[in-house]
Amino acid sequence: MTRLFPKSVFGFSMALLLMGCGATTLVSTPIENIDTTPLKISDLTDAEKKHWGHLDLVSDTIPGMSVDKAYAEIIKNKKGETVVVAVLDSGIDLKHEDLDDVLWVNEDEIPGDGIDNDNNGYVDDIHGYNFLGESYNEQLEVTRIVKLKLGDAALQAKAKAKVEEEYAKALQQKQQYEQIFQAVKNADEAVKKELGKDNYTKEDLAGIATADQAMQQNVGILSQMLTYEDTIPKVLEQIEAGINYFTDQVNYNYNVDFDGRKVVGDDPYDINDTDYGNGNPQSRSEDESHGTHVAGIIAAERNNGIGVNGVANNVKIMSIRAVPNGDEYDKDIALGIRYAVDNGAKIINGSFGKAYSPKAQWVYDAIKYAADNDVLFVHAAGNEGADLDDPANPNFPNDQVNNGPEIADNVITVGALTPKYGSEMVASFSNYGKVNVDVFAPGDDIYSSMPGSEYDFQGGTSMAAPAVAGVAALIRSYYPKLTASEVKQIIMQSGLAPRTQVIVSGDTSKTATLSEISKAGTIVNAYNALIMAHNVSAGKIKL
Repeated sequence: MTRLFPKSVFGFSMALLLMGCGATTLVSTPIENIDTTPLKISDLTDAEKKHWGHLDLVSDTIPGMSVDKAYAEIIKNKKGETVVVAVLDSGIDLKHEDLDDVLWVNEDEIPGDGIDNDNNGYVDDIHGYNFLGESYNEQLEVTRIVKLKLGDAALQAKAKAKVEEEYAKALQQKQQYEQIFQAVKNADEAVKKELGKDNYTKEDLAGIATADQAMQQNVGILSQMLTYEDTIPKVLEQIEAGINYFTDQVNYNYNVDFDGRKVVGDDPYDINDTDYGNGNPQSRSEDESHGTHVAGIIAAERNNGIGVNGVANNVKIMSIRAVPNGDEYDKDIALGIRYAVDNGAKIINGSFGKAYSPKAQWVYDAIKYAADNDVLFVHAAGNEGADLDDPANPNFPNDQVNNGPEIADNVITVGALTPKYGSEMVASFSNYGKVNVDVFAPGDDIYSSMPGSEYDFQGGTSMAAPAVAGVAALIRSYYPKLTASEVKQIIMQSGLAPRTQVIVSGDTSKTATLSEISKAGTIVNAYNALIMAHNVSAGKIKL
């Protein structure tokens, strides 16, 4: 899984160092209106923070996808066809209040009878399939290469050096964050005692007048922490997220001795060993939140008075549990894609990725199979802030080999945007590439569904991909005769194409236009896409 390091806790590390659809009259937004859009000076309101990906750049000065505008001016009360979108990810909370009515149901399967009623090869697959069994924590593929001696000697040597280096760094970071946590906790307890109350403000801290050096240090620590979060409990929560992140790397991701696949019981490097997993793609814990968050971005029940609104309205979500807390296995992804295609999905969202793929051909073949069956595959670009066109920065799966021609015409790869229009609108973590990244979409600090009928913010290209999958679902719902390839081209060509220079990888010395760091050079726009889809469907324009 392409996981994003908890953004807010990065600041704590630095702090420690410092301390020690539509009618033909509708018109697409013209380029000149984009480049003259003023920069937003005021902070986002709470409502905007939770909904910014749906807003309109020209009217709201926020680089959203004009989803609200599309519903208000194009979709209105139109009836569309239901589109099945497969979420190939970690498990989904199938009981979530904002998702339970938008789940795909396999009508030909009888729940819980232990029989493959529809003869599709999978037992009791009511809402999808679970290729992970009861496993979740996993190694990264580079660690498996070391453990299983995959590939040639040169690859094994490179992998071994990488694993040893990253394991040592993760262990050091884990210990550092544990020290930060203890320092903040001790300071918090001391200040509470000093003030005689459990809750205090920045002003309360500033008002502590003392010659005691220890108390001065406590005040300094807490004041610094409150520049990252509003309250110390939130600070401690974020530091704990950092501890958990690095603990997972030490215990699972870079631990050569760990075997997360043991409980599954299959050979993950044998594509013909298919008798594994089960029909329950429900998430297994609160920590397994990724798939639930992704599903909500695509299709959370719209206008039900709770939670969030998904991008698409006529969607049924097929849950395919194949992405662990670590790197996904090529076999699971290949079989997951084929399962989605064979069971009626028209769009597959793949918010995952990895740097090594020993059995990449299995996935390439599955992608081609999806293309042959008119299924669109939307993929996250990854979160390393790297140029994917550089051979040193591979991100699997993709739709070409060594920057060559596309192996299929049904894959769209998505980079992430922030809500800050202008030079800072490309997320610092987002991968990019003129050849390997197609478009950009909202992906930073996205509010969506979480396990237990909760909601929270998450960020990453993992959030940008489902936003685009949602737009694709709108197109396929209202213009069902359009092919996957046509939907891809419409999304790429109809987006907004600002010419402004943007900061790449968070490095202010490195700037480029969107056209220099992606194939289309565009911000995905649902409103424009539906107008273009109408015109293509009506034969008024050709792609």
